[in-house]
Amino acid sequence: MPGYFGRDDKLVQLPRESGNIGGMAGPTKVEIFGQTYSIQGDLDPRYMQKLAKYVDEKMHVIASGTATVDTQKVAVLAALSIADELHSSQREIGEREEMLKEQAERCLTLVERALKQTA
Repeated sequence: MPGYFGRDDKLVQLPRESGNIGGMAGPTKVEIFGQTYSIQGDLDPRYMQKLAKYVDEKMHVIASGTATVDTQKVAVLAALSIADELHSSQREIGEREEMLKEQAERCLTLVERALKQTA
C-alpha cells in the first residue's frame, strides 16, 4: 500500500522504497524547514525521519546560500539539487557497472585461454 504525507490533514501519496518497508503504523511526524508534516505509509519511520532530515538540511544550506526567503523557491532549489545528486550517482553507478563488466569479460577471456592451454 502506498504512503501519504501532508500538512493540515491533506495527504499526498508517498511511494514505497524497497528495503525500507515497515508496517502501516500510525503517521510519522517529521519537520522540514520549520514545518511539521504527518507521513503515513509503508516506509520505516526511522527512514522517513532520515529522509526528512536530509531534505531539511538541504533546504537550510540553500536558504543560507541564497537571498531568497520564499519557502517554495527554496524547496524547488533543494529538489533540483537532490535530483542532480541522484542522477550523478546513477551515472557513476552505470559507469562502474560498465567497467566491472569489461573487467569480468577480460578475466573470462584469460580463464578460457588458460583452460585451453592446459587441455
